[in-house]
Amino acid sequence: MQRLALAFALGAVVAAALPSPGLFLALGLGIAAIGAGWVGYAQRAAPGFARLAAAAAITIGALGFALGAVRVILALAAIDHLHGMIG
Repeated sequence: MQRLALAFALGAVVAAALPSPGLFLALGLGIAAIGAGWVGYAQRAAPGFARLAAAAAITIGALGFALGAVRVILALAAIDHLHGMIG
């Protein structure tokens, strides 16, 4: 579960830098990384490194989600600015 969570997290950070559909992909992968990381971290019987990897996936996934959210906010602000210039 930890490897999958880390893959989601790294995918979210990379998707945040991609063009148009990347921001939505970053949001989705960030949520998936946080959820999978939470499940991996909740396994008390897992070794310490696996739980640490799950916690890292939660952190990186939250970063990817935040970057995607900032891009959505900037796109909405740009649309509002263009609307103000036109009409």
